[in-house]
Amino acid sequence: MARQNWKRYRSVKSERLQKCSKSNPPSPPFGKGGKGGFPGGKQYKVVKPFIIALWLSLLFLPFKGLNAALLFFIIFSVLFLFLKFLSPYKIIFTSGLQTFGKKIHDSFFVTRYPSLITRYALLLLIFIIPFLARDYFIDVAILAGIYIILALGLNVVVGFAGLLNLGFVAFYAIGAYSYALLNTKFGLDFWSALPFSIGLTAASGFLLAIPALRLKGDYLAIVTLGFGEIVRLILNNWDSVTRGPNGISGIAPPSIMSISFGKPSHYYYLVLFFVIFTVFITRRVHSSRIGRAWIAIREDEIASSVMGINTTLYKLYACAFGAFWAGLAGAIFAGKMQFVSPESFTFMESVLIVCMVILGGLGSIIGVTLGAVILVLLPEILREVQLYRMLALGAGLVLLMIFRPQGLLGGKGVSLRG
Repeated sequence: MARQNWKRYRSVKSERLQKCSKSNPPSPPFGKGGKGGFPGGKQYKVVKPFIIALWLSLLFLPFKGLNAALLFFIIFSVLFLFLKFLSPYKIIFTSGLQTFGKKIHDSFFVTRYPSLITRYALLLLIFIIPFLARDYFIDVAILAGIYIILALGLNVVVGFAGLLNLGFVAFYAIGAYSYALLNTKFGLDFWSALPFSIGLTAASGFLLAIPALRLKGDYLAIVTLGFGEIVRLILNNWDSVTRGPNGISGIAPPSIMSISFGKPSHYYYLVLFFVIFTVFITRRVHSSRIGRAWIAIREDEIASSVMGINTTLYKLYACAFGAFWAGLAGAIFAGKMQFVSPESFTFMESVLIVCMVILGGLGSIIGVTLGAVILVLLPEILREVQLYRMLALGAGLVLLMIFRPQGLLGGKGVSLRG
């Protein structure tokens, strides 16, 4: 049976290769030019730095005017030409960055004595943050923890299984609203409502995946985007249940044995516990048989099915498992804010979570965690220059995709094949 499946796989591959005959040769990469290549490819390599500099300077045009945009164009052109001059040393820089990422990974996950010291020192710093920082910075740290859980959940779907989901915020909203309704209308506390919230969210992810997984690539992304907008519009217009744009207020914060987590310092440790729990479970699942099946599906779905993997079932597992963590993050968010409204679950939240995953590196747990922390802290650091902070954030992401498409700690480029 396995031999027959392998022959079927080889026949599919041969049909693909036969399409690329001598009369229809495969196209070389975009930047290679030459005979049979992209016309003017070499010229494109020459003008590429100036194109990037022109794009960046045009971003500043509405804010500073034409003269400042021209000055930025000159500065960026010189900067990118200098970087192009240093391109022969790119291999040395890349290898150094990979070595740095490996050292970070070893410091967290490899049980050697120096690494244990680094690990425990970092954990000590994380645990004493409420004693060193003000309430504002503790609130930012809590928000970072919630986004870490969201990014790790999306990393299961996008990074492990290779399914592009642009409506992940819908599960975040379902988790938040389910806890808000169970608490305000039925009087359930956080711990009693939490299983219902995450169970409902995981079931929603599973049910959405049943029809959506018939599609692939961009079409799947559009379907999930539409699902996110449908959920937001329902929350915004179902006044009798969700109170529409007014939202739901009066949500009780979590408590244990009459100890309330209403204070930011107390809530910080609750979020930290859930972050550690999320990282531990996702790492264990990633190393399990299910995680290896997800990676195989991401790399080559046809080869995975030939080797006996039920690709449809494992994709359903990925969608439900990722939605599970989104529901957990939504319940934590509702308990922290004690108020939920549709404005907190827009499409831009989904985009932000996807950026966290791509910035850290698809499939990298520690990289996604780092990406979430950066994208939460960076806008707060640049709050004094509020007019330019989103501009700087967007330009930084574009440059990262140009010069390091695999992310900060990822080992592969961004590739979501349909």
